[in-house]
Amino acid sequence: MESKPKVKPAFAIQWHITDECDQRCKHCYIFANGECAGFKRMPWKQMIQVVSQAEALCEKLGRQPYFYVTGGDPILHPDFWRLAELLHERGFMWCVMGNPFHLDDEVCARMKALGCRKYQLSLDGLESTHDYFRKPGSFVETLRAIECLKRAGIWVAIMNTVSSMNAHELPQLIDLVASLGVDVFAFGRYCPTSGQKRDEFHMEPLEYRKVLLAAQERMDYHQSHGCKTFFQLKDHLWTLLRWEQGRFKIPEGAKPGVIYDGCHCGTGHMTVLPTGDVYACRRMESKVGTIAENTLEELFFSSAMEEKREFDKFEKCSKCELFGWCRGCPAVTYGYTGNMYAADPQCWKEVD
Repeated sequence: MESKPKVKPAFAIQWHITDECDQRCKHCYIFANGECAGFKRMPWKQMIQVVSQAEALCEKLGRQPYFYVTGGDPILHPDFWRLAELLHERGFMWCVMGNPFHLDDEVCARMKALGCRKYQLSLDGLESTHDYFRKPGSFVETLRAIECLKRAGIWVAIMNTVSSMNAHELPQLIDLVASLGVDVFAFGRYCPTSGQKRDEFHMEPLEYRKVLLAAQERMDYHQSHGCKTFFQLKDHLWTLLRWEQGRFKIPEGAKPGVIYDGCHCGTGHMTVLPTGDVYACRRMESKVGTIAENTLEELFFSSAMEEKREFDKFEKCSKCELFGWCRGCPAVTYGYTGNMYAADPQCWKEVD
């Protein structure tokens, strides 16, 4: 009996092809401190370069590229469809993280035909809360777009950015996405972009633990009743909660100090901006270079990227038994402290 060929693990390329956007979200890192100085848009010649460089890097790593095409709203880029055709012709996996406003049955069918696997939309609460964060009418448009994507056979992912401003609605939001039959739901914490916004959206550690428990109760309920939505536990502090509950156990034979899971900053993904700048993580200041001067392969193995994977520098996490699987969110930590290796501000675990 012939064995099936082994599928290479994916390497994520979060690719912001344009800054152009129909919204001005209150928690967006692009527009965090006022109007954008000027919309940037990656030229087509450079887009071809990114695809080729990503392929070469993944060949070196023994992985396959997975392009997360985003912006801004990537559909607003004049070469969006040209890029979709290129990725499809090359046989690469790709998905979109964008807005709902330009989606209809024709657009979704065209994306599906060109190999788009998933489209990620955002819901940051129920209608009034979501529209407060984004813009009036955005909630209704998102629900409409979900149906268009489902009719086209594209996986629908819903992402929520949770903070003190909307955490109380998270259980109801989970009920909503389950009722809508979305394929994936996840939430991540707000990354502070200024002292004022840090104070406005802050949650204390035990307060955040209660948010996770409330979310878990609704996720467990829907899963036990046959819900097909995959509830992705994106925040690595889920590992801490599940370990306390006995739902996660440290594998036998695990070696102290070895990284098995947790944040992939510097290891499992890279971010490319419309300017050609390359970041280890888009949610914090982590620029490692630009494709105008170096290839993605050179940047991945550069000293600047190596600084993002100096795991022994984690001040609190390196002393914790969950070190190899958790480490919280370095981007959130950076937003609070300016140091990605400091203690996660929402981690409630006491470490000697």
